[in-house]
Amino acid sequence: MKLGILISGRGSNMSAIIEAVQKGEIPKAEVAVVVSDKTSAQGLEKANARGIETVVVTRKGRSRDEHDAEIINELKRRGVELVCLAGYMRLLSVDFVRAFPDKIINIHPSLLPAFPGLDAQAQAIAYGVKISGCTVHFVDEHLDHGAIILQKAVEVSDSDTAESLSAKILEHEHAAYVEALKRIVSGNYEIVGRKVNLL
Repeated sequence: MKLGILISGRGSNMSAIIEAVQKGEIPKAEVAVVVSDKTSAQGLEKANARGIETVVVTRKGRSRDEHDAEIINELKRRGVELVCLAGYMRLLSVDFVRAFPDKIINIHPSLLPAFPGLDAQAQAIAYGVKISGCTVHFVDEHLDHGAIILQKAVEVSDSDTAESLSAKILEHEHAAYVEALKRIVSGNYEIVGRKVNLL
């Protein structure tokens, strides 16, 4: 299965995915391309260093629909079958989601449906929760809303800040993303409403 990874920044989840694919931890998968909306994204260098093709599609001066259409074209040209959002900091258009139905995956640093959107860790600290974590989910037309593939929980201590909680959650994100991709690439699952059931 050909994977396309979208990034905007340092690409730590991207690196974990590429490494797992290249080591054979995600059987029958290859990373076809890494696409960034920012020329300054540190993840581009990391992808190139691992021999992965990279493409930059800047969004300056273009509508979301125009920008997304170009990314869709780049992904389709390379035969991408599954799109992985890895720190991609822009909402996808309805057309993008429809171009890859049930074939876009994201990771979010909270236990969804709690704390969607930006600054999830700060939201969790402000709310006073005792447990947070990360969620790997399919992407639909709503923010941080699609069917949940898997979640990993972490304890929130009284001394945690948004930064320390982010670091704790990140320790689990890489393994969670790789585990989720193994399930999806294997094809041994079904989506029933909001649930992803393993077969």
